[in-house]
Amino acid sequence: MVKERSDFKASRILIISGGHFIHDVYSSFLAVFLPLLIAKFGLTMILAGSLTVFFRLPSLLNPLLGVISDRIDMRYPAICAPFVTAVSMSLIGVAPNYIVVCILLLVAGMSAAVFHVLGPVMITRMSDRAIGRGMSFWMTAGELARTVGPLFAVWAVSFWGFEGSYPVMIIGLLASGLLFFYLKDTETCPCKRPEDNLGKTWRALRRLMIPLTGIMISRAFMVATLVAFLPTYMVVSGKSLWIGGISLAVLEAFGTVGTFIGGTLSDRVGRKTVLLTAMPASSVLMIAFVYATGWILFPLLALLGLCLFAVSPVNLAIVQDYSKNHRGTANGLFMGISFITTAAVIFFAGWLADLFGLKTTLAVSALLGLAGVPIIFFLPKPHEQDKSSLND
Repeated sequence: MVKERSDFKASRILIISGGHFIHDVYSSFLAVFLPLLIAKFGLTMILAGSLTVFFRLPSLLNPLLGVISDRIDMRYPAICAPFVTAVSMSLIGVAPNYIVVCILLLVAGMSAAVFHVLGPVMITRMSDRAIGRGMSFWMTAGELARTVGPLFAVWAVSFWGFEGSYPVMIIGLLASGLLFFYLKDTETCPCKRPEDNLGKTWRALRRLMIPLTGIMISRAFMVATLVAFLPTYMVVSGKSLWIGGISLAVLEAFGTVGTFIGGTLSDRVGRKTVLLTAMPASSVLMIAFVYATGWILFPLLALLGLCLFAVSPVNLAIVQDYSKNHRGTANGLFMGISFITTAAVIFFAGWLADLFGLKTTLAVSALLGLAGVPIIFFLPKPHEQDKSSLND
């Protein structure tokens, strides 16, 4: 235990997590800017919705970025990411047309993809055996940023105006400067360069990735559906838009706490134990929320946020547990699969809501969340995965 504590580089982990917070504050600007862009350029809803696709599109390159990061030291692209994303997102207000906005979002999306592939790898290298605790710091920073970011964007637009809000990019520059000062001597790739390509890495990790993908899909039905449609559901149910916004804020705020607790707790009681507790609890709480009325809605949302978001750092820690010298590739695969499954689930949930309504959609999503529970038992033990990798 003494060794684990002495090798857990808390100060550097906090620096990287702080960089994650600043980065994701800027990447969350688009939700606030969207209605302003619609008014400025007269966009249709299809064109407006496609802006999110442009920002997320570089995430499809995550597996390739992971392979590259296992062969080339990419500390400097990771260090520069907060500033690149800050500049790209802050310049959206002065963009002269829709095409330029799309280009800025593609640049920001590529920067975000690099940072989210490299960041967990750097956290792992500094966490020693307490990987779950390290991932809790990383994921908590991201969740907190998604709460603060929209408020910061609203303040910037209110203070400077949409086209004059670009000075906020300076904070991104300061964040990258701080990362450079502390991390310029920290390598992001393993000391021993792996010879595996993406296909070989997938074959080595397939016994992990296949069941983990099932768990991710099951959880996405609850997380993605709630985050995308919770305010709309509250309004459709007769509540005000303010109540809808507060509902999402409650879910995200307690999700931040759950994110921190989940990874840290998994270091003590085991990854599977946390998953086997949090996932069925999330499903039950979500069903209870759908059919509840009155003041109890908010306590249920708070508990739901705690349980549902506790799974995120555990999944990420599991990937790092099994990947060793190809952690960048494994994390790239994980992030790429996460993007595809989340996008597919949101599309399916929207289609289901058009047919049967949001209440039925949320209830079905909660039940589908239970489908991932038995899959947890198919996750291999770390030493079994190691043997599988060697055999391949």
